[in-house]
Amino acid sequence: MSWLFLGVSLWGAWFTYNALSPSPRGPRFSVVSFAAGWLTTELALHHVVWQVIATIGFGLAGAFEAWPGRLGLLITFASWAGLAVAQRRAHEAEGVLEGALCEGLGAGYRERILPELRSQLYAGIDWSRVVRPFPIRRTDVEIVKDIQFHRERGVDLLLDVYRNASRPRGCPVLFQIHGGGWMIGAKDEQALPLMNHMASAGWVCVTTNYRLSPHATFPEHLIDCKRALRWIHDRVADYGGDPDFVVVTGGSAGGHLAALLALSANDPEYQPGFETLDTRVRGCVPFYGVYDFANRNRTHAHDGLIEILEEKILKGSREEIPEEWDRASPITRVNADAPPFFTIHGEDDTLVPVAEAREFVRALGEKARAPSVYAELPGAQHAFEIFPSVRTLHTVNAVHRFLASLYSEHLRGGRADGGDPAVEGVADRDRGASAP
Repeated sequence: MSWLFLGVSLWGAWFTYNALSPSPRGPRFSVVSFAAGWLTTELALHHVVWQVIATIGFGLAGAFEAWPGRLGLLITFASWAGLAVAQRRAHEAEGVLEGALCEGLGAGYRERILPELRSQLYAGIDWSRVVRPFPIRRTDVEIVKDIQFHRERGVDLLLDVYRNASRPRGCPVLFQIHGGGWMIGAKDEQALPLMNHMASAGWVCVTTNYRLSPHATFPEHLIDCKRALRWIHDRVADYGGDPDFVVVTGGSAGGHLAALLALSANDPEYQPGFETLDTRVRGCVPFYGVYDFANRNRTHAHDGLIEILEEKILKGSREEIPEEWDRASPITRVNADAPPFFTIHGEDDTLVPVAEAREFVRALGEKARAPSVYAELPGAQHAFEIFPSVRTLHTVNAVHRFLASLYSEHLRGGRADGGDPAVEGVADRDRGASAP
């Protein structure tokens, strides 16, 4: 029993060490490091709880009577100390995010948020959601699922709508694009904490599917997302949304597509059959996205992503189709008319290095006129905000403040007298307005 406990202690300690010091070495090892570190960093308290229970069980079984068991106990104590460090780093996200917002939007950005919107902001942590992260869905949020917005080569493209259960009208819209390496994933798997939070606050959230590789070849993924944006323009008002205010978000491959959608507005190449539609968005919030397919700045430690792009996504090498690689890279599309960005990345991301985000944000700062906010979260892995955790909830609260700031500027600019307008969506929600 002592040797078994020592082995279990070493196994747990490796998870903790990997969480604190992940490694991006090689395509396969970086995936393993991500999978182990992601759950450990976001569920650090849960890991401590189950390890305490297991340790008590081993102790009752006599595991500490021999030296291997006592050594294992020391290793376990060290592992718990490491998990405490991981938890502390998760809390650091609050200050990092607020500092980023103050730097990008100005120190007084909160005061410029309209009172009606400021009253909906939440700065604390709902510990009940951290302790029990599943199910993610909120009781005051209604989901309208599987709305068909297009059919392409026998494939039905579907989207879901999240809205407050009171069905308010005239609400701002958050458009979510899922990730998954352009090859896997679905509309109802990612950004659930963010969408449920924003829908509860009176936003209408739309999350879309798109054709996946290897069957799809880029830019078909982006074209499908633009088709979903066309549906938003045409139909979201039926569900309480305001098509005149749309912000796009997404993570990983979804972060890439969200950034590219925001930076390729009105490009007829990506709008077949609706070339004249105005596809500008009011802002973009990409999470841990891929911004440079060609790896121009050598931010990636290996060529794993390049190989996937060549074989599965673009289906041609950089030498064979250089124009396609450039057009597919958001960093090459940054321009003076780019909308406001809130770029979020974890400093310990082993799948998409944080240096990728730094280069993208640098390009935005050099070329774009609109504000650019960048938050680099200490201790965060790829896909850190998939489910509620301390870091996730701090991030969701910060994104809400960013969106409220953008929406306040939009509403204030829409008033000829420059006064603070009533927020139609909030007022209608309070009156119990209905929609289909």
